[in-house]
Amino acid sequence: KKSFSSGLTAMEKKLAEYKCNTNEAIQLKLVRFPEDLEDDNTTFNPEYSHQVFGDDEVAFGYKGLKILLYYIAGNLSTLFRIEYTSKVNEKFDCVEADDVESKIREIIPPGFCTNTDDFVSMLEKEVNFKPFGMLLHTYSVHNEEAGEDITYQIYKADMTCLGFREYHERLQTFLMWFIETASFIDVDDERWNYFLVFEKYNKDGATLFATVGYMTVYNYYVYPDKTRPRVSQMLILPPFQGEGHGAQLLETVHRYYMSSPTVLDITAEDPSENYVKLRDFVLVKLCQDLLCFSPGKLMQGFSQEMVTEAQQKLKINKHHTRRVYEILRLRATDMGDAEQSRSYRLDVKRRLIGPYKKKQRELAKMRRCLRPEELTNQLNQIDLNMQHEQLEESFQQLVSDYRRVLERLAQA
Repeated sequence: KKSFSSGLTAMEKKLAEYKCNTNEAIQLKLVRFPEDLEDDNTTFNPEYSHQVFGDDEVAFGYKGLKILLYYIAGNLSTLFRIEYTSKVNEKFDCVEADDVESKIREIIPPGFCTNTDDFVSMLEKEVNFKPFGMLLHTYSVHNEEAGEDITYQIYKADMTCLGFREYHERLQTFLMWFIETASFIDVDDERWNYFLVFEKYNKDGATLFATVGYMTVYNYYVYPDKTRPRVSQMLILPPFQGEGHGAQLLETVHRYYMSSPTVLDITAEDPSENYVKLRDFVLVKLCQDLLCFSPGKLMQGFSQEMVTEAQQKLKINKHHTRRVYEILRLRATDMGDAEQSRSYRLDVKRRLIGPYKKKQRELAKMRRCLRPEELTNQLNQIDLNMQHEQLEESFQQLVSDYRRVLERLAQA
């Protein structure tokens, strides 16, 4: 009996060596020059691969597995290859390796190449690649390494642009690796708008364009004659993160819709924490010069005037305007002054307590049906103490988020 169980663990140990973490196995590159192919510094890995490889993010059956997904920097033509040092063998090991190739093929569009030579010859044609759609905004960022300013451009595209549909299919594969709950959109629905960020770079005396990131926005219809654009997906590719491109993109999109009389305001679908921080910064930057946000008016509290002006002039949604007000009021408040800081704290907590109060009323209703009177009061008391602690915690967290926004604003 003993020998059987130790035999099993030896087998298990052997099989365990054939498990690979797919976040490490997948190697992504955005290639500008042939030498990028050999340069490890240009490689980056996914943050997520659970949508393709399951919650464990593991591929079974290979040792030293590498899943190469290399993209030409501009038009994103793709090289896809799988490499490994050894693979389990059905004949000897009685187990089958995962079909990694077909899992990747499910998310990358056909037309990719599988060998490096083809890829390099495609790279030579990259000089012909131009951004899609209409140029909305140009900006530059000083790059320390290069010791110069690099120019970026933001374009608005749609499916009528020649070649854009195929390009978008290649671009959206990145969502799977960097957005936790990503899904592909229905591009045949004409209410989608696409906003793209490109970097201009030089190669052998020519100007080329590299893909930096993008945003998709869906135009919801609002009765009777307005639309409410909703930001759906936004991704700045990892090599470009932390350089301010997200803020440039979001501000440009806001400015694009600001000029449209039929747009009511802009919202977002299920925004991540990072997106909310980015939006706080961009909206505060846009709003800080509006008359309704002057320090005197901020101290009088949140007003309908703020809601109206931010919506009409800047297409900002009411809930977001409330956050902008709280951030700007924090800037105008002397938190060292007991009276001012108390007034600020109460003002924010009054908003935070709304959902609690609603819950409280619902609980009370339920308990009236379920429990004797005295128990209800006791429970309400416990709830209140917890509620105060949670409220204070939420408040402190908000203030520290708000301070970060203000710091970034001071540097902008």
